[in-house]
Amino acid sequence: MAKDIKTYHEQLYIDSTLKLREVLKTLPPFCKDYFRAMEPTTSAKTRISYSYDIRVFFNFLLEVNPVFHNHSISQITLHDIEQLTPTDIEEYQEYLKVYESDGRQVTNSENGIARKMSSLRSMYYYFFKRQLIEKNPVLLVDMPKLHDKAIIRLDTDEIALLLDYVEHCGDQLTGQRKKYYEKTKERDLAILTLLLGTGIRVSECVGLDINDVDFKNNGIKVTRKGGNEMVVYFGDEVRKALMSYLLNVRNGITPLADHENALFLSTQRRRMGVQAVENMVKKYAKQVTPNKKITPHKLRSTYGTALYKETGDIYLVADVLGHKDVNTTKKHYAAIDENRRRQAASVVKLRED
Repeated sequence: MAKDIKTYHEQLYIDSTLKLREVLKTLPPFCKDYFRAMEPTTSAKTRISYSYDIRVFFNFLLEVNPVFHNHSISQITLHDIEQLTPTDIEEYQEYLKVYESDGRQVTNSENGIARKMSSLRSMYYYFFKRQLIEKNPVLLVDMPKLHDKAIIRLDTDEIALLLDYVEHCGDQLTGQRKKYYEKTKERDLAILTLLLGTGIRVSECVGLDINDVDFKNNGIKVTRKGGNEMVVYFGDEVRKALMSYLLNVRNGITPLADHENALFLSTQRRRMGVQAVENMVKKYAKQVTPNKKITPHKLRSTYGTALYKETGDIYLVADVLGHKDVNTTKKHYAAIDENRRRQAASVVKLRED
């Protein structure tokens, strides 16, 4: 009987579900109802993120709020959170800037604070909507103001420099470092070319199986956020890099059990994880663009920017990147062109020549 090998996303769902059950054991019992209600409209990964955020809130109550000093988390009730005031919530928001967790210091940017407050709002709204609480103090507290940040991406010449560096940096290496480089060179080049040439997310990249690649139509089948499947098409450069990796490297590897279908494998013959790809991208990028903190998401931004500049079609960019809301795409890719900003620097003269 053939062994049933689960896909990356099927296994991820199982692992996330089991992890969430463990986290729920560290939350008040009433939280189970909230997370059960969330399931039809959210991914397992989202629910885990919310559970971690909400656990921070309850730990704050035990640590800071004198009302709860003699409580354990399991003793906190819906009546207790209903009795909290807007001031209590504001104190929590302030607490989120810097706090201790498991012996280490945790800091949150305004985005991190906003996310944790959003998780808390969602929980309160659920119980308020179900009429299980009569007061919702979180609604009376303003969310932190978010400031726009400059979008970091690679320039056209930097893309070429990065790929050239991956192809030739082994010339400068010796010994074990050179051996490792030669072993991973074509795989790394294929991943970087794929990310830069399609704009897929790093989670979508590591989730690819060999049979997701269709060389007849130059497309890859990816599983987007929320679980929807979509075919993303690629050009000749991506095709060449993928075929070279498959023919020269991947086909010669015998993967470990349960990793047989994975497209990209680690040196341990397992499916590569998100962290491994992130580390690989940073390793190469810091040698080429040391003043830019390049991550896989920045490669996605690079692709989105290039596609918008070439087509001027923001709806096409949103579709290819898998954005559910085109306003998200507009915010990132239809802003004032960088070149026009650079022109502004030379238009205003401070002194006559």
